[in-house]
Amino acid sequence: MFNAQYFRTFITLVETGSFTHTARKLEMTQPGVSQHIRKLEQYLGRTLLRRHGRRFTLTEAGRRSYDYAIRLFAEHEQFRHSLDDESLDTGDCRMASPASIGLIFYPFALGYQQIHAGLTISYNFAFNDEIVQDVLAGRCDVGIVTSLSRHPDLSFELWHHEPLCLVVPADFRGNSLNELMALGFVNYADGVHNASQLLRENYAGEFRSISHFPQKGYTNDVGVVLDAVARGLGFTVVPRSVLETSPWQRQVRELPLITSVYEALYLVTRQGSELPRRYGQLLADFRQERRNALYGYSEAPATDSD
Repeated sequence: MFNAQYFRTFITLVETGSFTHTARKLEMTQPGVSQHIRKLEQYLGRTLLRRHGRRFTLTEAGRRSYDYAIRLFAEHEQFRHSLDDESLDTGDCRMASPASIGLIFYPFALGYQQIHAGLTISYNFAFNDEIVQDVLAGRCDVGIVTSLSRHPDLSFELWHHEPLCLVVPADFRGNSLNELMALGFVNYADGVHNASQLLRENYAGEFRSISHFPQKGYTNDVGVVLDAVARGLGFTVVPRSVLETSPWQRQVRELPLITSVYEALYLVTRQGSELPRRYGQLLADFRQERRNALYGYSEAPATDSD
């Protein structure tokens, strides 16, 4: 007999890689998890796991069953949330983004919810790969990512350009590439990519690789990377949204640049799906407010939707 809970347990087990973690996450006992897997194997008539002590690997049937279960639950969630897709001010907005834009977008979304009491904002801060998996699994309807990936079930749309800032300690008085190199670089998840892009455009002919710069530290949380810069430990390159929301913005300063460089932000959705209208309104309102704040009425970088 088909039981959706058995598939949900199987998905969680594959994603956590642990019977113990699955039991904790689903608030079950570990024997209960094992029983769900046995029942699912009996229902499908196939072995799904090869056990190696406390570890396991998927059989071919297990891999295909996982792919099917992901599609099954994604379609279920899309159907459930599509039932109220015409309303602009009611329903659940399930979104995910990196912290770099989420630090400023999430407060905007909460303010939007205060105005439209029928909306519920469900927001997940995550890295690009996690966001893609959330969209594929139906855990969120739209993600905001900083890079493109190829997947037949996903659609990407260029949405916004956020300026990148070269941020140094407040008392730093240099501006040459050699002086920046002597100061050192503070890295984060997208730090190397953003810094390379900005330095290449503004120090053409001098900049070779960020690997030539002494690395003075790393954090996976872009929201706190300016703490290290404020302490004089090095410089970094972050989206302006990070600088504007940072509690350390008075202890750092933005180094003026000759050439503006931007981080591209893309909307990712499941291929062929239509977002409820409430998403379009929320995303468009934020994007317009952000562009007005950054550029006023001057010309801003174009996107596909311009």
